[in-house]
Parts: sequence; structure tokens; C-alpha cells
Amino acid sequence: MSDAQGFARDQLRAFIERIERLEEEKKTIADDIKDVYGEAKSMGFDTKILRKVISIRKQDQDERLEQEAILDTYLQALGMMPVAEDAA
Repeated sequence: MSDAQGFARDQLRAFIERIERLEEEKKTIADDIKDVYGEAKSMGFDTKILRKVISIRKQDQDERLEQEAILDTYLQALGMMPVAEDAA
């Protein structure tokens, strides 16, 4: 086997091993997050709402406001929310 092939093989092995380590770290972090949600639930918090709050906090403010406005429009159209009256 040439040195180039050996080098490529070593690089490939290094990439695979790095990915495997990161996957294991990701699993550990996911388990830690699950534990925190469990702890919050045991304290009486609604984990479904906590997940929603975290999702909202990740969004850009303008994006969030736009989504809320569209949601309000849809809910009003379905009669699930009172129609906002103009202040004029």
C-alpha cells in the first residue's frame, strides 16, 4: 500500500473516530436534557410547555412576532379567538 493510501486510510479512521466520539457526547447530552425535563416535571412544571418556551426562545424576535400574528389570524378565522376591533 502506498503512503498516500495509508495516509487517506488514517484520515478516514480519524474522522470516523471523531464522529463516534461526538455521537456519544450527543447521546450523553440528550440524556442530561431528559433528566432536567424529568426534574422539572417532578417539580410540577409542564414539560410540553417548557419545550415550547425553549423553541420560542430560539427564534428571531421578528420571526416569532410574524408567526404569532399569522396564528392569531388563523384562530380568528376559525372562531377560536375574538376578532380584534380597530381602535379607530
